[in-house]
Amino acid sequence: MGAYETSILTLVAINVILALSLNLISGLCGQVSLGHAAFFGVGAYATALLAKAGFGLGFTLPLALLAAGAFGLVVGFCSLRVRDDFLAIATMAAGFLFLGVVRTSDALGGELGISQIPETALGDFFPYFVVLCAVAAALFCAWVKKSWLGYAFEAVAADEIAARSLGIDTPRFKLAAFALGTALAGVAGCLYAYYLGTVGAEAFGFPVSVMILAMVVIGGMGSIWGCVIAATLLTLMPEWFRFINDYKLLVFGLLLFMMMRFVPGGLFPLVLRQAARLRGGRTA
Repeated sequence: MGAYETSILTLVAINVILALSLNLISGLCGQVSLGHAAFFGVGAYATALLAKAGFGLGFTLPLALLAAGAFGLVVGFCSLRVRDDFLAIATMAAGFLFLGVVRTSDALGGELGISQIPETALGDFFPYFVVLCAVAAALFCAWVKKSWLGYAFEAVAADEIAARSLGIDTPRFKLAAFALGTALAGVAGCLYAYYLGTVGAEAFGFPVSVMILAMVVIGGMGSIWGCVIAATLLTLMPEWFRFINDYKLLVFGLLLFMMMRFVPGGLFPLVLRQAARLRGGRTA
């Protein structure tokens, strides 16, 4: 596999982790987040600072996970009293707050960001390690979805008032979803920092949050396989169609609008339903 193919494979795996992380919050628990790139950025900046200080991947990865998860807990706790559109605005504000801090902090490199991040000791095996992390993230999300935690998330997403009347502690499960989803985004941020070798504010802005949300919505809210497929397609699309690189935000926004208008359940569940219908027709 050449250097270009390896680079694309690494980026696809990172975006898969990002899509799965938001899927825990928005897809399973129904908490709309428009600032998810901020948690991605927390993991990346934490990794950059620690790596420049001489720490290796074995230390930076769990620290990035904890830093992003802690930030997610704070945002989740501050957002417990808001829902739907107000929650989306609150999480968007958290994303802009993160960008403001990064751009005005000399310790974080300001507008220039942090460059010359040391490589990991994994060397040429690093891209495959990223793929293994994406597989582990998918397995973890599948386990969460099938566990009692996932059933509680789905109950909160379906009807929060009904879930509360059944004895489900909705605030606790909302916080759990934010903590797990943002911690996973921190893992993606850590891997991204090592992959790119530099981090800057422009990589974690609002357009990135829109891109991550588009992956979840297009794949199908709550669908693990849908997130994997949509993240792969939306990562490869700018490579296949170079002319849309300058219009990615417009394209992703249009895709989101079309999906919510015509296929609100996502493409992957639709494909599964059509396949089941065809199979049933052949059986009949």
